Amino acid sequence: MELSYMLIFWYGILHAFAPDHLTAIADFSIGKSMKKTFWVTLFFAFGHGLTLFVFAKILEAYHLSSDITAYGDFISSSVIMGMGLYILYMVLFDKIHLNKHNHEGKEHIHIYFGKEHEHSNTALSSSAWTMGALMGIGGVRGMLVTLGVVELQSVNFSMVLAFVFGVSIVFVAFGMIIMYINKEFLTHKTNVRKVFTVAGLISVAVGTNMLLA
Repeated sequence: MELSYMLIFWYGILHAFAPDHLTAIADFSIGKSMKKTFWVTLFFAFGHGLTLFVFAKILEAYHLSSDITAYGDFISSSVIMGMGLYILYMVLFDKIHLNKHNHEGKEHIHIYFGKEHEHSNTALSSSAWTMGALMGIGGVRGMLVTLGVVELQSVNFSMVLAFVFGVSIVFVAFGMIIMYINKEFLTHKTNVRKVFTVAGLISVAVGTNMLLA
C-alpha cells in the first residue's frame, strides 16, 4: 500500500508538469497577490484531485473502459482554449485594469477584470476549483494506469490526497515564478497588456495542440 501512495505522489508531481495545467495556473495567477496565488494553486489542485477520484470510482463501479476518459482530454483542451480566448478578448477590448492605491501608507498594485476591483477571494477560489475539476477528468486514465502498474486495487481518498500533495508542490512552486513576474513586470498598463496577451496566446496554442494530438 505504501508503494501505491508513493507512486501516486510521484504521478501527481509528473502530472502537474503538463502544459495545460501550468497554463491554467498561470492564467489564474497573473496579476494576483501572493495570498490569492496560493489559494488559486491549492483550490485548483483539490478540484483536480477530487474530480479524478470521483471519475475513477465511477469507472471502477461500472467496469467501464478507461478509453471513455479520452473525452476528458477534449474537455481539458476546450477549457484551456476558452480561457485563452477569454483573456485575449479582455485585452483586445481593454477590460484589464491596473489600480494603484495605498493601504496603511504602503502602495499596492491590483490588476482586475471588468469595471470594479474586488478584494474578495471567494469567486477566484471557486473558479480555480471549478477549472481544476473540469480538467481533472483527463487525468483519470493516467491514475488508473499508474495503479495497475503496482497491483489491482481500489482508488481511495488517501490516494487522492497523495496525488493532490504531489501536484500542489509543483503548482505552488510555479505560482512563485508567476508572483515574481507580477512583482517585477506588472507595474504598468503596457506591460499588463503584453503579459496577458502572451498568456492568452499560449493558452490557445496549448489547447489547440491538445485537440489535434
